[in-house]
Amino acid sequence: MTTTTIKLYNETKSELDRFREYKNESYDEVLRKLLFIAKNIEANPKVSKETLRAITAARKRIAAGNYLTEKQAKKRLGL
Repeated sequence: MTTTTIKLYNETKSELDRFREYKNESYDEVLRKLLFIAKNIEANPKVSKETLRAITAARKRIAAGNYLTEKQAKKRLGL
């Protein structure tokens, strides 16, 4: 894998930070998610709007601390 450096305005970086789902999520991961969403909005706008609503709701639950750890999820699923 090759890497590159891109220049961003501080405001752009701040906006990208808002899309992070966890503290150490890389900008590459954030941008890939955004590209995925953008491509799907073109292909299927109705489903994409529902997906965006689900992502927003999930972020609110996570911010409120309403989530399971991997260990808790495995226990609940009997794994």
